[in-house]
Formats: sequence, structure tokens, C-alpha cells
Amino acid sequence: MRLSPLILALAAALPSLQPAHAATVIGNANGYTLNAAGKLVKFAALAYDDAGKIIAVGSAKAVEARAPGARHIDMQGKTVLPGLIDSHGHVFGLGAIATGVELYSSTSLAGALKAVAGFGKANPQRAWVVGNGWNQEIWKLGRFPTAAELDSAVSDRPALMHRVDGHAVWLNSKALELAGITLATPDPAGGKIERDEIGRATGILIDGAMDLVNKVVPAPTEAEARASLDGALAHLAQVGLTSAHDAGIGVNEDRLFRAYADGGKLTARIYAMIGDTTEDFDALSKNGPLASYANGMYALSAVKLYSDGALGSRGAALIAPYSDAPGTHGLLFYKDDEMLAKMEKAMKAGYQVNVHAIGDAGNRQILDAYQQQLKKYPGAALRHRIEHAQVVAPADIPRFKALGIIPSMQPTHATSDQNMAEQRVGPQRIKGAYAWHTFLRQGSKIACGSDFPIESPNPLAGIHAAVTRQDGSGTPAGGWYRNEAMTLVQALRCFTLDAAYAARQDKEIGSLEVGKWADFIVTDADLFKVPAADIGKITVLQTWVAGKQVYKR
Repeated sequence: MRLSPLILALAAALPSLQPAHAATVIGNANGYTLNAAGKLVKFAALAYDDAGKIIAVGSAKAVEARAPGARHIDMQGKTVLPGLIDSHGHVFGLGAIATGVELYSSTSLAGALKAVAGFGKANPQRAWVVGNGWNQEIWKLGRFPTAAELDSAVSDRPALMHRVDGHAVWLNSKALELAGITLATPDPAGGKIERDEIGRATGILIDGAMDLVNKVVPAPTEAEARASLDGALAHLAQVGLTSAHDAGIGVNEDRLFRAYADGGKLTARIYAMIGDTTEDFDALSKNGPLASYANGMYALSAVKLYSDGALGSRGAALIAPYSDAPGTHGLLFYKDDEMLAKMEKAMKAGYQVNVHAIGDAGNRQILDAYQQQLKKYPGAALRHRIEHAQVVAPADIPRFKALGIIPSMQPTHATSDQNMAEQRVGPQRIKGAYAWHTFLRQGSKIACGSDFPIESPNPLAGIHAAVTRQDGSGTPAGGWYRNEAMTLVQALRCFTLDAAYAARQDKEIGSLEVGKWADFIVTDADLFKVPAADIGKITVLQTWVAGKQVYKR
């Protein structure tokens, strides 16, 4: 990609503070950043002070003049980018994957059962066999798996396997028994127990029904929780994520995040959302929103709510029935007045409200609720969000811009869902699905993420998906609904500056500008020169947060 003379001139004109002692100069860099207007700018060097705040960015000569006596780090011409931000993930969930059965790579039911059986035999001490990542669509099964099938792999203790989207679980018979699920058990609000022709539970619980088993699964021990957090932070640093928005935490997670921040062990900035407005919210909101803690390493000033389920398990709420299952519309988790009450409780307490909505009915319910609540609690500065905004009625897309609602979207969801999304919603509704270009064209800022561990946390894979509308193998040729693709600058922006904007942190992070934190990454290839097909193959060599190296390959 060639940069215009105007952009090159801007690099030399980037603002700098008055001359001051700088702790470090990063020089001989092939640097790219975005300016305050979101435009791409190149730089050769940057300097930051002992606190980790940037004091100069631009040409080597200009930076040197403002950084007398600094130590120098030679980047040897390697590419330097702003630290990448994932605007929707689950930190402890990412870390927990390594401790359970890995089913993300399973390509058949038989392969999944083999993995479960092998894990069970290798871990006889586990009271429960727990795993993640199954997807019946990838298996070409044409149905959900059953408890009887899972019994064939593990029958001596309860087994629970989370679907790839986190919105359904697959149980064996012992887990069903411990959950107390019988012929007489009703479907809970916002959930569904899959049953056979005579009403027996088949082993699949969808959305709200998962609570029936979750309440009997042993909670992680302190050691297990710390191991999960350690593993997740190491993974985030390895893929170049210097900040992550954790979409739904409770009291225990908050306590560990603060402890890690206090001890200097938090190697990525965490912007956390309190999960729901129930007991944990009451406990965590006593002192109001926490905008910044430990020099901006942690924040707890948002709430995460759920409107509906996921498309793959047909839990996403649709206005009209599913195209491939005419007997169902999916599931709204709450009635309109119940959702309004939850949103009002959070808004009244001063929190940003971020609501999961995947189906067009789920998105409409939340847009209607925002329209009503914003009259009482204007709070434009809170930058409320809809998480996923995945299938939206085309007439509702302009409402995001009109109401000031940020669509928080995950590019790899589109490339993962291409094998079933149009089957679920048909050729007309798909036009309002994963509609990134349509949102950007109307002036919406998109905050991008991955929803890890449902998808890989690698943001370069996300940028690749955003630009090509293809998965990692290059499928489909030409891209899936390529008309909704982003430009490369738009994709970088949604994983940096606009993700920071969605957390109200764009004055502190999201770009390499004077006064912001020195959060940056070093890569083995130039993002703006490699073929688009190779973006996801770029390797992160170094990750720096507040001027401190937290990862080196």
C-alpha cells in the first residue's frame, strides 16, 4: 500500500511535548499508527517517559531532539503497530480451555467422542469431565449430539461439553441426573431443553436452560482460577493484544483482576463488564463505576446483558421463523419490561450498558429499549453498545447511528458462520447480517473483537477476516458477501482506536500519539505490504504495554 505525500507529511508533523527526559526511544522502526482523526500515519521513531507515556512520535531526528539521554532500542526496520484491542472476549474462559477437553478442532462426532474418552482416561481424578468447542454443523450431523452418545465416551462421572458459541451444552446421563432434569422439568425462561419424541431430555441444554446444570458444576478453586488467568494473559500477549474487554465478570474475577493489577502481573489492560444486574452487580457497584485502576490497567464501568442466544444453536431471536426450522423463532431471554428494568438499573448507577443481541428480534428489542431509556438517561458519553449486532433488520441499522449505539462486532464470527448462517436466516435476512460496510458507511464506529475463546483471540486473524471475508483457509474464493468487507485501515481502526473509543479509553490508548500509553507490538511482516490472504499469518515478535515488554517470541 502506497502512502500519499500528505500522509507522509503528517508523520513529520505529529504533535510532541516540550523537550523532556525520555526513558526510551524506539528507533529504526517501520511504524504505523492512526491519528486522532483515524487516518493512517507512518513514523520512524517514538519516545516514552519513565511512566510509559509517549512524549514524541515521528521522524528519527524529531524524536531524538526531544529525548536527550534516553536509552535506545533499535527495531532494525521491523514493523511497529499500536497495541491491538479485543472489544469482546472472556478472559477466564480462554485460560480454562487448556484445562479441559479441546473440541474446537474436532471434525466429526466420532472424533469428538474419542477426544472426550481419551481425556477422561488421562484425568481419572477429575470429578467432572468438561470440554469446549463442539459444533454439529462442522460435523455435518444434521442434528444435535445426544447424552447416550456422550455416555459411550464417559459414563462413570458427569460430563459437560460447551458448544463452540457458548450458548448450548451437551451433557451425559450422569450430568442430566445431577441437574435434576426429568420429563416434568419445564423449559426455563430464555432457555430450552432439547427433547425426543416422548419428551425425554436428549442431553442438549440451550441458553437459559444451561443454568440447570451450571449450578451443580463445582466452581473453580483459587489455584485453578489463577492458572486460567495466567494462561489467558500469556495467550493475549503472544497474539499482540494489549487490551481486552471482558464481557461478563463477577465478584471473584474482579478480585483476581485487582490483585494481579496491584502486583504488576496484569500484562494486558482489562476493561471489564459486570455480568447482569443481579447479586454481583449489587456488590460490585456499591462505589459506582471504576473508570481506571492501577494506571489504567483495569476498569470496571460497564454491564453486560443478554437479549437472546446464538444462531448456531437456533437460540438467536428472529422476527420471522428460522428458514431451516420453521417451527421456531429462537429465544428472547427476557420480556421487554424485564429487560428495561435491567438496563435502567445499570444506567441509573452510571454504567455503560452492553447487550448481547444476535438475531434481528433481539437487536430490535434492545434498540427499542435504548430509545426509551436514553430519554430518561441521556448519557451519550457512556457510549452504550450492542454486542455482536449480528443479524439486524436493514431498517434497524440506521437506528444504531441515530441513537449513538456502538456495534461491537466479531469479524471471524462471519467467516466461521458462513457454513450455516444463510441456512438459518435465508437469502433476504442475510443482507442485514455481519454488515460491517453498511454500518461504517453510515458513520458508525465498529468495535472489533473475537469473542474468544469461541473464536481464536488472534486479532490479525480478525483483521484478515474483516478485509477478505474469508476464513483462514481462504474459503470461499472471492469472499463471503465481499460487499460488506472493510478496508485495511478500517480493520486496523476497529481493533485499535475505535475499540478504545467503545471503552471510553481513546484518549489513553488505541493509537501511538503523544500523551497516550506506549502500548505497541512488533511484527515479522508489514501489515500494509503483505497480500491480504497472508494477514492472518503475520507473527507477533514483541508486545509492549506502558513501555514494558510483556512478550518476546
